[in-house]
Amino acid sequence: MKELHVMVIEDHNFQRKMVVHMLHTLGVKLVWQANNGKQALELLHQKETRSIDVVLCDLDMPEMDGMEFLRHLSKLKPGISVIILSGMDDAVISSVKNMAGSYGLRLLGAAEKPASLEQLKLMLDEHQWVEPKIQPYASISPVCFTLKEILYAVYEKQFEPFLQPKVEIKTGRIIGAEALARWRHPQLGIIAPYAFIPLLEANDSMEELTFQMLKKTATASRRLHDQGFAIDISINLSLSSLNDTTLADRITRTVVDAGVDPHHIILEITESAAMTNVAEALENLTRLRIRGFGLSIDDYGTGFSSMQQLSRVPFTELKIDKSFVSDSPTNHSLRVIVESSIELAHKLKVRSVAEGVEKQEEWDMLKRMKCDEVQGYFIAKPMEVGAFMLFCEEYAAIHYEEPKMAAQGGVRY
Repeated sequence: MKELHVMVIEDHNFQRKMVVHMLHTLGVKLVWQANNGKQALELLHQKETRSIDVVLCDLDMPEMDGMEFLRHLSKLKPGISVIILSGMDDAVISSVKNMAGSYGLRLLGAAEKPASLEQLKLMLDEHQWVEPKIQPYASISPVCFTLKEILYAVYEKQFEPFLQPKVEIKTGRIIGAEALARWRHPQLGIIAPYAFIPLLEANDSMEELTFQMLKKTATASRRLHDQGFAIDISINLSLSSLNDTTLADRITRTVVDAGVDPHHIILEITESAAMTNVAEALENLTRLRIRGFGLSIDDYGTGFSSMQQLSRVPFTELKIDKSFVSDSPTNHSLRVIVESSIELAHKLKVRSVAEGVEKQEEWDMLKRMKCDEVQGYFIAKPMEVGAFMLFCEEYAAIHYEEPKMAAQGGVRY
């Protein structure tokens, strides 16, 4: 395991020395100290501090407070791990966490003053645990693609769906999957969507990729059904496509031509999808619903008009954004939002789906709240169709023996 280098920023001398002592006890040999954010920045500009892995930072400090320091830190060392030293309440810590994430920092947690040895150990362990997890993304993120390169890849049909399982929390069964676009680059390997989706959307060039993904997803659905996995597959529908009144016909034709019943395809639409060109969007979405497609309001809670969208679009599923699910077991405000969203879905008679589930405590909380479905790394990462089929078989062998007939018909795994 890599030896950690840590910086502690705390204006209270005794508390700072106590934290440094605990770090030494935990085996951290190199610890830099600063009285406030301004002094810390001066140290960080020195050559000797370039190896710092983790920064422990107070929020309320003279000359430069913790928030301003974190802003400057994100420019000097983007992606560095941070631990907050503070006695502030959960709402303040949650706000700082969101701010740190927006600045591109990795907040490991907050230690109450006076910090305990156990708290520090758990958060430092978290740093060691997450490093390899994000490393593969680091290998591809520095590459910036031009629109021309991406469009050429679309023309060459280099994109394919990776499937992430959706599990019914009540039964523990895999009942669906979300199809996520991945670019199989001939030289660089698998490229994540943030490297190409934003540029395509910004240039109103999503349609061709959307239909390629839809066709390949429908083909994958047909393969799964032929092997006995009668699950539903969700796929994102591009916002820019909804103002085309021929959209519903083209989607239906693509799915039916692949030999798939539209009832097995769920189209995910972000909350802002019907904000513009309202009439055309509603015409398309209503027509798709009439033809049997499921409609999911994706990233619920992150848009501008959540309630309005739910009232005017015939959604069948409400998907709770991972930004609310993450840390919700220990954050009262997030927990209330998640629970209220689940209750709202049930009262509207639509399925509730929580995404971004990564921890056992999140699963347990969602189960107590009677959430219908979950997806996230706690279950599995997105994977190729062949790997997904193997995963379903192995998952079934571990979690249950005999498949049961679902209420909507077919065998669900």
